[in-house]
Amino acid sequence: MLPLRPSTDVRPVTEFRANTSAIINQMHSTRRPVILTQHGRSAAVLLDPEVYESLIDEIELLRDLAVSEAQIAAGQVVPHEEVARRMREKYSL
Repeated sequence: MLPLRPSTDVRPVTEFRANTSAIINQMHSTRRPVILTQHGRSAAVLLDPEVYESLIDEIELLRDLAVSEAQIAAGQVVPHEEVARRMREKYSL
C-alpha cells in the first residue's frame, strides 16, 4: 500500500458527504486509503476493494506461517520422503 498523505488523504466526514464521488475516485486512482475524521478524530477508513483484499490475503498468509512455524517448533512435521511415499501409494504414481 502506498504511504498516506495527510494533506489529501485525511478528510472530515462533512467534506466526504459533500464530495463523495470525488473522494471515492481519488481513493481508486491513488490506491491510498482515505481517513475520515469526525470532531477532529479519525472515524473511518475508506479502502479500494482490491487493496482491502490484498491486506486480508497478506494477513491470512502471515497467520498460516505463524501456525506452520509453531507446528515445526512442536515437532509436528512429516519428512518429505514420507509425504512423497504416501502420495505415490494413494494416487498410484
